[in-house]
Amino acid sequence: MSGYEITTCSTADLTQEAMDKYGLKYAMFSYIIDNVSYKDDLYKSITPKKFYKMIMDGATPTTSQVSTADYLDLWSPILSDGKDVIHLCLSSGISGTYNSAKVAVEMAAEKYPDRKVIAIDTLTASPGLSLLAAKAAENKAAGMSFEDNAAWIKDHLHNDQTWFFSSDLTCFIRGGRISKVAGTFGQLLNICPLMYVAKDGTLQVEKKLRGRKNAIKGIVSTMESLADDRLGYSGKVMITHSDCYEDAKAVADLIEKTFPKMKEKPEIYDIGTVIGSHTGIGTVALAFWGDEKTK
Repeated sequence: MSGYEITTCSTADLTQEAMDKYGLKYAMFSYIIDNVSYKDDLYKSITPKKFYKMIMDGATPTTSQVSTADYLDLWSPILSDGKDVIHLCLSSGISGTYNSAKVAVEMAAEKYPDRKVIAIDTLTASPGLSLLAAKAAENKAAGMSFEDNAAWIKDHLHNDQTWFFSSDLTCFIRGGRISKVAGTFGQLLNICPLMYVAKDGTLQVEKKLRGRKNAIKGIVSTMESLADDRLGYSGKVMITHSDCYEDAKAVADLIEKTFPKMKEKPEIYDIGTVIGSHTGIGTVALAFWGDEKTK
């Protein structure tokens, strides 16, 4: 049997239903919270509400990347079935899992010499990773070849614009990403940092906005200035959030109003347990196709 499959990491933060819709299989990260070990299984083991409540009650999850063995376990049934694999990996700018994937590719080549596995460092996460994974799946469904699809994804990595803001800085302070002094003043002043995934796959702060309403307007305004065809944008939009659905819905509603030529509604999903371990509650992330990243 010929053909190929698209696989990704659980940190694409899709639901199982969405994974099935796009025909995606995924490698699971893992985490420990309150001394209990879990797989990042798209909230099959724990609900988002329970997970984020545990964090806000003081739990400090620790996360573990996908191992080489985990990747091989994911790919082996596909390769044994006579198919090749394109794997879209979480950004090397925030995780070392891409290194494990590269080792797994070499091991798979030895065990399945007639098959091909390409692991791509997407240099993005959460909605940005799901945007790429969905596009790869759509390319495949449209009849694009294995080689052409892998090349398309590599050629368009830097057109995947991923932006986010957070209205609660608790976990950013707790994790040392924001100093305690700066974070405390930020909380008092109701500051919502507007951040982005940079060209090298790291997370950077663009500016600081005052309050949720300004953050919602700010992230959509950023999309206006960067999206393909600007206000004529008609592509896919992915949104993820950490226990703040109303903020995510407000972003989606404003996007629909601002970009009337969109062919489909923005897709909204929960930020998963691994990314959510670092953001805590109050984060909304947005991904869309736009200008090539320059920074």
